[in-house]
Amino acid sequence: NAVVGVAPALVMLSLLLIWNLLSGFLREARETRALAGMFGEYVPPERVAQMRASGQRFSLEGESREMSVLFSDVRGFTTISEGLGPRELTQLMNEFLTPITAAIHRHRGTIDKYMGDAVMAFWGAPLTDADHALHAVQAARDMVAEMRALKPVFEARGWPAIEIGVGISSGEMNVGNMGSQFRAAYAVLGDTVNLGSRLESLTKTYGVHIIVSENTARLASGLPYRELDRVRVKGKQEPVAIFEPIDAAQQHAAGRFAEAVATARKAVAL
Repeated sequence: NAVVGVAPALVMLSLLLIWNLLSGFLREARETRALAGMFGEYVPPERVAQMRASGQRFSLEGESREMSVLFSDVRGFTTISEGLGPRELTQLMNEFLTPITAAIHRHRGTIDKYMGDAVMAFWGAPLTDADHALHAVQAARDMVAEMRALKPVFEARGWPAIEIGVGISSGEMNVGNMGSQFRAAYAVLGDTVNLGSRLESLTKTYGVHIIVSENTARLASGLPYRELDRVRVKGKQEPVAIFEPIDAAQQHAAGRFAEAVATARKAVAL
């Protein structure tokens, strides 16, 4: 009789346990779907899972954060596009945008937008990232390496090699869902963002693949750089220092270059 009396209670406990597990699973799936609905266009599925596991609260509302922004553009894309038919051009675009996007995602970046052959991405949102500058520079270096790896593949297809320029800027910027009542996007705005775009344009002038701001180089100080120059950019009163990330093998030459720049500046000041 005792066994008979306990059995219903055990069944009830088992059902409650199953219900709790099932409701927890459904709640987690619902929250994951909600995050994917908000941010799935900008970050890969594994990042959505990280966001869910982080316990942070996420919103599309605007806020100010210290972040890093990256702009990438193809050199001479107009000439490249004129030499290809529509189908080939579409294939080429997909072939080079895929590894570039993968490099950004691999280093925890968020895609802001594709603008034809250009890519804009940022670090530090929606997930906070204390190493946003370091991850942005690492992604840029991987992007350049991916383009080198594509060169023989493109040559085999009769396509021109792709050369990119990348600009990175770090600092305070506004992030949130921005747009109109018809279309909005999770994006960043501010002077720091504008500087990143101008640094990308300067890569052509200085004949380098990557240029980062002084603040980016300071925040990602574990990597080697060489100072390229101090330049006046639109919207800034004072000249800003610009830097190129370099390989360890280039550090000695970079030191000699920095000494030469310092000597030249001293001579101008005199």
